[in-house]
Amino acid sequence: METADVVIVGGGIVGSSIAYHLTQAGCRDVLVIERETHQGKGSTGKSMGGVRAQFATAVNIRMSLYSIPFYADFEERTGYDSGYRAQGYLFLATSQKHLDYLQTNQERQKALGLENVSMLPLAEIQRLYPQLRTDDIVGGSFCSSDGFVDPHSAMTGFMKSAREHGARLWRETEVTGFRLESGRVAGVETTRGPVATGVVVNAAGAWASQVARMAKVDVPVEPLRRMLVPSEPFDQYPHTAPMTIDMSNGFHFRPESLGFLLAWNDPDERPSYNTEFDPAFVEKILVHAANRVPIFEKLPINPKRAWAGLYEMTPDHHPILGPVPEATGLFLANGFSGHGVMHAPATGKILSDLIIKGSTDLIDAELLSLRRFAEGKLIEETAVL
Repeated sequence: METADVVIVGGGIVGSSIAYHLTQAGCRDVLVIERETHQGKGSTGKSMGGVRAQFATAVNIRMSLYSIPFYADFEERTGYDSGYRAQGYLFLATSQKHLDYLQTNQERQKALGLENVSMLPLAEIQRLYPQLRTDDIVGGSFCSSDGFVDPHSAMTGFMKSAREHGARLWRETEVTGFRLESGRVAGVETTRGPVATGVVVNAAGAWASQVARMAKVDVPVEPLRRMLVPSEPFDQYPHTAPMTIDMSNGFHFRPESLGFLLAWNDPDERPSYNTEFDPAFVEKILVHAANRVPIFEKLPINPKRAWAGLYEMTPDHHPILGPVPEATGLFLANGFSGHGVMHAPATGKILSDLIIKGSTDLIDAELLSLRRFAEGKLIEETAVL
């Protein structure tokens, strides 16, 4: 029978980061199990790749304050490139309520150590980006170290480094069950045979609840389709622009290759595993795009290049990290609600700490425990895209 000190279910960017951090901490007998033929075919490969520290809650800010510098130093740490580009995030406020919200968040961000974030007056936004329609904008906020990474490159870098330090990766292998003995994890059943282990990490993304159910654990994670629309090459808006968020409706966009990548969370979406792109979405998002950036009326779009992926949503839009008391040895790294790529480095560090040492100083891990739902201790994140 195969054995491993730690089995990680899911080889996306979260599972890969956990494997990397475990091997860096000296735990070399790590087995990552990925059901697809290649890594990143789930949410990782469909991500927009944004990374930001402009959050509303302390726990998310702290995770970003570990993750973004990690991505900036990724090649030095892992030997591989993350594709990090510090082009910033620009939030556009269209009401005093928005401005007050951004200001309150910024005070919390600065108190936790984020230095390069500031409020921008309308005149400065107009000077920097005259192509924006600004008749309803009253100001905004900008953080220069926010930006984007290449999710696939970062995932690959994490896993390659982990394997160089002893981790194993099984592709085209599905976990089909857990072996529990007296309330403790003893192993997993897979399509490649059983594996004996005392520690299993559920990093199964949008399929987290299905994996947890095999261990008789309920995890409140639901899949939600998110669609992204890339443009063809377009040079009438600067490619040095930040991720730009219209707070009036949630429309956001960023430069991508020679064009732009457009995103908007359709409020009509309902939880499902549907990953088919809906061609009708193109017209919906282009209305928002042209409304905020009038020259985007000319933005060339090929609907065949658009795609859909899955967010893994929790009731309070925060992840579920840490051990499961009812199944000793089972750890969760689930429910990132769209922030899995940006918080993958911090998640790897937190899970590695909890598995090896039983505690972490990166965050107050109790805040993100599974038990918070039963105890009614939800921590709502309002800055969700």
